[in-house]
Amino acid sequence: MAKNSSFDIVSQLDMQELDNALNQTRKEISQRYDFRGSAASIELVDENLKMTAEDEYKLGAILDILRQRMAKRGLSLRALEPGKVEPAAKGTVRQTVTLKQGIDKETSKKIIAAIKASKIKVTTQQMDNQIRVSGPKKDDLQAVIQLIRSDDFGIDIQFINMR
Repeated sequence: MAKNSSFDIVSQLDMQELDNALNQTRKEISQRYDFRGSAASIELVDENLKMTAEDEYKLGAILDILRQRMAKRGLSLRALEPGKVEPAAKGTVRQTVTLKQGIDKETSKKIIAAIKASKIKVTTQQMDNQIRVSGPKKDDLQAVIQLIRSDDFGIDIQFINMR
């Protein structure tokens, strides 16, 4: 009897690389001439980024700088979900950017349906915010990985724990 091999499909951010990108963004904000003397800031609070600035233009500039730094570090820009701009104290504005991690129920249903529709002989199991795919042949698992990479599910997908 052959032992089943498996891997997990996840959507996660490398938090250390995100922290490095945030530090580079803060450094550039402190050095840019258009941010001189402004109260522009960006910080990580739980699973959200809190940005504050004098106006919406500067908020957009902070977000653009962050996106550039994330792209250079190989982080997916799909993980950022900007919220609406809100007025804050002392005439400033703030914006919350949500970090999307994990695979939500609807997306996981789409992924599982795509795997089942392909008729590859593997089993799928949804576990919290990830999907485990297992099967007796490693070639079938590789075929599933190629299938998932060829489709666009609206999130950044990684494959981990290949056994």
